[in-house]
Amino acid sequence: MSAHLRRLQADERMMSVAFTAHPFIRVVAAEGTPPEKYTVEFTLKSLVPGTGTGSEPAIGQRHRAEIFLPLDYPRRPPFCRMITPVFHPNIDPQKICIGDHWSAGQSLSHLVVRIGEMLCGQSYNTKSPLNAEAAAWAQQHFERLPLQHDDLMSGV
Repeated sequence: MSAHLRRLQADERMMSVAFTAHPFIRVVAAEGTPPEKYTVEFTLKSLVPGTGTGSEPAIGQRHRAEIFLPLDYPRRPPFCRMITPVFHPNIDPQKICIGDHWSAGQSLSHLVVRIGEMLCGQSYNTKSPLNAEAAAWAQQHFERLPLQHDDLMSGV
């Protein structure tokens, strides 16, 4: 069995253990045997785009992300993107920037938690944003972040 296949199987087990009873994160779909694509739902307070031009971001409570594991995973990081809209400096409609959060030795379940921490404003980087408007908002309103203080790593 290849190292890649062993890693995918280990990640599948860890994802199941970590998120079966997690209060804020759950795996809603896993595609492949073993999975190479996950859909994860986060029930966390997060900023979402406002409805009007120049409007303040609103607060959303339920968010979904897709995580794709490339053929040379874990040497190459997973590709992550939001399915639902969010307003975050390091997330745009096509990509979640995980560059600061990925190393080949890190587990997939820990990466999922890091995405949750990003969503609720516990983690963000305004120095190299994917969303400049969200970065400017975060810098001007840093006292309003994070939106949720729960320890998402608990039990993972």
